Amino acid sequence: MLPRCRAASAAAAESDSLVTSAEGAPLVAFIEVMRRLRAECPWKAEQTHRSLARYLLEESHETLEAIDLGDPAHLREELGDLLLQIYFHAAIASEAGHFTIDDVAADLTEKMVRRNPHVFTSGPAAPSELSAAEVNDQWQRAKATEKQRSSVTDGLPPGLPALLYADKVLDRLERAGQGTSSAGLERPHGRPTPGMPAVERPPGRSSRAGEDLGERLLDLVREARAEGVDPEQALRDAVRREIERAEAG
Repeated sequence: MLPRCRAASAAAAESDSLVTSAEGAPLVAFIEVMRRLRAECPWKAEQTHRSLARYLLEESHETLEAIDLGDPAHLREELGDLLLQIYFHAAIASEAGHFTIDDVAADLTEKMVRRNPHVFTSGPAAPSELSAAEVNDQWQRAKATEKQRSSVTDGLPPGLPALLYADKVLDRLERAGQGTSSAGLERPHGRPTPGMPAVERPPGRSSRAGEDLGERLLDLVREARAEGVDPEQALRDAVRREIERAEAG
């Protein structure tokens, strides 16, 4: 969480007088709050995109925790902290003459309209005529056309959690017609298919343990995708249940 300072508290309190009942007014008022903070709070004035990167990651994880807990009040607070990061980076970019928070919002609005023609354009595909899966396929096709990526990993941050990264890669491979099914894979080195008992390893084969485990984890991601389950969230939920069982015991 970001450090607080007296200037920050004063600016936040003064912002109450800027907020009206108009929809979106608090967001507009916060632009001025960020300007004041950048100008009058020494800590915030010296921050850069790079120095704030750790806080963006931290706030993202705290938001995920609030979602896992199912606590609306906690989620509201963490979404605010996450929004602060967005405004903070936009303020820094604005000072450098790169872009403003309005540019960010305008780009996002244009993208949402462009990638959702079933909602924002007239035509044969009315909202009720497309399933959620068809809408997602439409979105992915539009995105692929815009990005013109040459590799299945283009645009995938290498720092993504491994399960999420695997899920993204499998999704792109399937959309490109290159997906593989674990049922159709030949398993080298005697690897068992999912659901079959593992064969006891002979001496000297322990070096393959990590490779075999990776294959089995990838199969689990395939299984999750086939069942419409988010593997990352499923693992997070399982870990949380394990913690709850340990704490209850």
